[in-house]
Amino acid sequence: MKRLLLAGGGHSHVFVLDALARKPLVDVEVTLVSPFDRQVYSGMLPGWIAGHYEIEQCVIPLAPLAQRANARFVQAHVARLDLAARIAYTEASEPLPFDVISIATGPVMNLDAIPGLREHAIALRPIESLIQAWPRLFAQLAALAEAGEDAATLTVLGGGAGGVELALAIAHRMQTARVPARVQLVTGKPGLLPTLGEGVRRRIARLAPARGVRLIEDDAAEITRHTVLLADGGEIASDVTIAAIGAAAAEWPREAGLAVDERGFIAVDERLQSISHPFVFAAGDCASMVGHPRPKSGVYAVRAGPPLALNLLRHLAGKRPRRYRPQRVALYLISTGPQHAIASWDGLSAEGRWVWRWKDRIDRRFVARYAR
Repeated sequence: MKRLLLAGGGHSHVFVLDALARKPLVDVEVTLVSPFDRQVYSGMLPGWIAGHYEIEQCVIPLAPLAQRANARFVQAHVARLDLAARIAYTEASEPLPFDVISIATGPVMNLDAIPGLREHAIALRPIESLIQAWPRLFAQLAALAEAGEDAATLTVLGGGAGGVELALAIAHRMQTARVPARVQLVTGKPGLLPTLGEGVRRRIARLAPARGVRLIEDDAAEITRHTVLLADGGEIASDVTIAAIGAAAAEWPREAGLAVDERGFIAVDERLQSISHPFVFAAGDCASMVGHPRPKSGVYAVRAGPPLALNLLRHLAGKRPRRYRPQRVALYLISTGPQHAIASWDGLSAEGRWVWRWKDRIDRRFVARYAR
């Protein structure tokens, strides 16, 4: 009996579990370990913040999905990996032995990247933390508004797609709920959406002020309880600061001895296998494909699901995994607060309510496929 351990309930592993449910493995014991009992589809999170979705519409329950795949579900963090003994350990030191391990734990956020971030900011990752914090925060701000208090200032740090969508979603929710608030986005010195084309950046730069979001192209140097200090010496008021500063790598893969790239992400080849340990597979935001670097994005994590499932099945059957080369260009659909979105593809861009409806159909279809 071979043992397959799926570490993390990320986008790629959702597809793997679905594939295992459709084609059960013989003589393979499958275990899924994830710190949360559901996967929040990140593409729909801004829509939930903006008020377009209930949270239940944005999540895939993992336990039923694991059950359909005949997999045991363990709700825990992976904290340590013993590659010689082929055992993963949870934060409670529970051993999870394996013959083959696949890692799709997603990225983490470096809470020490900016002084004061850990103490005075709400982090976007893990997403569940933001989901727990947002309803309480929104209720508090609404109560202050009803009491006649001055408008609060909310600051989002991070000029990537996550930060942009989050700031615009917050501004929209405040406006539709008639809760006075000032929303500002500190993009970092690279500016808005630095990995995307000029056209989409211009569209966001035009839309953000119209949606009530102030743009500040500077780095955050320090966060205090009521301010954000900027690298160029300025200081801005901030009653609430939310950090969406991008992906960082977890420490435990590197500490275990897995080969990693210069940023600490698990280094894999075109077969999604670790370049140092062939019985280790990895995909999504926790991994980096040697020779084919791609942005940390749910788009690429979702696309990695089918080749990861295929190669795990082939490896467990004693067959050679197949090569996979991620697409060079990806479609990005960026929500802008109301039911309106911007599409970006290889330097081209378009916007409108029709783009939001397109994105909404894609997102709902993805969740519905697995949340059965």
